[in-house]
Amino acid sequence: MGRAGELDAADEATAIVLVTGSQPAAVRRQALAAVSSGQAGLVIGTHALLYQGVDFADLGLVVVDEQHRFGVEQRDALRAKADQPPHVLVMTATPIPRTVAMTVFGDLEISTLSELPGGRSPIATHVVPVTEKPAFLDRGWRRLREEVEAGHQAYVVCPRIGGDDTPEDAEDFVDETSARRPPIAVLDVAPQLAAGPLHGLRIGILHGRLPGDEKDAVMRDFAAGKLDVVVATTVIEVGVDVPNATVMIVLDADRFGVSQLHQLRGRVGRGSAPGLCLLVTEAPPAAPARDRLDAVASTLDGFELAELDLELRREGDVLGSAQSGTRSHLRLLSLLKDKDVIADARREAEALLARDPELAGHPALAAAIAAMVTEDRAEFLEKG
Repeated sequence: MGRAGELDAADEATAIVLVTGSQPAAVRRQALAAVSSGQAGLVIGTHALLYQGVDFADLGLVVVDEQHRFGVEQRDALRAKADQPPHVLVMTATPIPRTVAMTVFGDLEISTLSELPGGRSPIATHVVPVTEKPAFLDRGWRRLREEVEAGHQAYVVCPRIGGDDTPEDAEDFVDETSARRPPIAVLDVAPQLAAGPLHGLRIGILHGRLPGDEKDAVMRDFAAGKLDVVVATTVIEVGVDVPNATVMIVLDADRFGVSQLHQLRGRVGRGSAPGLCLLVTEAPPAAPARDRLDAVASTLDGFELAELDLELRREGDVLGSAQSGTRSHLRLLSLLKDKDVIADARREAEALLARDPELAGHPALAAAIAAMVTEDRAEFLEKG
């Protein structure tokens, strides 16, 4: 179906067009022309699709992968490019707190894929409490070497690049433990590993400050087996698929949020060999940061972890721009503990609206809703 213009293409075939921000100007112009004319029936792109100048002939379906990487306004910017509201499907392994809230309220229909994709292997996750048991980290590095000697590859993840930067894309949960020193950095760790526990292994470096062609070269070499270990920031969190990678060691793991850790460990176990993820932390056993890491280690269920994330960060305002927040806008209910009550209330509300769509027989309720749900807030809820 995606082979329009080819000699043996079917009569009803359409064209597939790619739109990214890094395309050469001539290629981009040609792609945008195919999109606006309707010649391209399927358009695949990055955030570049959100920009002005990307116009669709008749946009009917929007599929947003890695939903947590897009803000509410960004997702709505795509919907706004259609003359009529298109169907919208958002996908993610780790829903943001606001999305979980909307599923509880009944404003977002969900489909859950509970099985691993074909060809994937289970991932074992363990917390490495380096302050209490430094020997565990030493064993972790030996375990990494064992995997490399068996023909596999590994990632080492740090929250910073190095120098005067800030944590790169990390959610950066800072507590009394992690605040004692700067986060561990790629540019510091890579040479230390090369001279120490990973001496003799082929090590590459990957972070967001590298030029695009250098990042691509590192990932090509890693995918081709020319590198044993990649020391990286969260740039590897999504879109990286190297089935031969079986080990990930996350340093300063308490600097990352629940969703990020779940996404990161998904880079291993993508082939026939099982994956291993080690979450290295200095957080003491009773600290909230340690509880967070223990929770990540206890399950591979992304939705269960998303509910934990909701409990930690709260849902923000589903009628406003805050996608998470320490203050909940529910005054008398807990979104998770009272979700059965919320579901019952939703059913009652649906039944009432079916009988009295304009709430003519319930003026006090109509007035309360009008006072709470302004036009702007109702519009924001529709943005999903």
